[in-house]
Amino acid sequence: MNRQILRVALISLALYFIFPQIPGIHVHGNFWHVFIAGIVFTILGWIVESIAIAISAILTIGTLGLALLVLVPLWLLGFWLIPAYVLKLTADVMPTYLTIAGWTPAIIGGLIMLVIGIATSGGPRRYQSGAAA
Repeated sequence: MNRQILRVALISLALYFIFPQIPGIHVHGNFWHVFIAGIVFTILGWIVESIAIAISAILTIGTLGLALLVLVPLWLLGFWLIPAYVLKLTADVMPTYLTIAGWTPAIIGGLIMLVIGIATSGGPRRYQSGAAA
C-alpha cells in the first residue's frame, strides 16, 4: 500500500513539474487536479497491464506455447510503450487537466512513467529469521 501511495505521489510530481517542460504536453489545473490525474493514470495502467497479460496468457495457452515465439520479442521491444499508451489514455479521459499532442511527447512522458514504475515496483521480499519483514 505504501508503494502505491509513493507511486501516485511521484507520478503526480512528475505530471506537475516535469511534464510541462516536455513540448506537446500541457498540464492544466492545480496540484490536486494533477494528483487525481495521477490516480487515474495508476488505475488505467493497472487495467491495461492486466488486459495485456490476460491476452498473452490466452494466446499462449490457445497455441500450446507457440505464441511465445512472437509474444516474447513483442514484450521485450514494446514494454516501454505501455506507459505511453496509458498516458495518452489518461489524457483522453481527463482532457481538461492533461493534453498530449501526438505520440512523440507521449513516448517521452511514458519513459518517465516507466522509470517511476520501476523505481516503485515491489522487488523481492526480504526475510529475516523466517518472518516477513
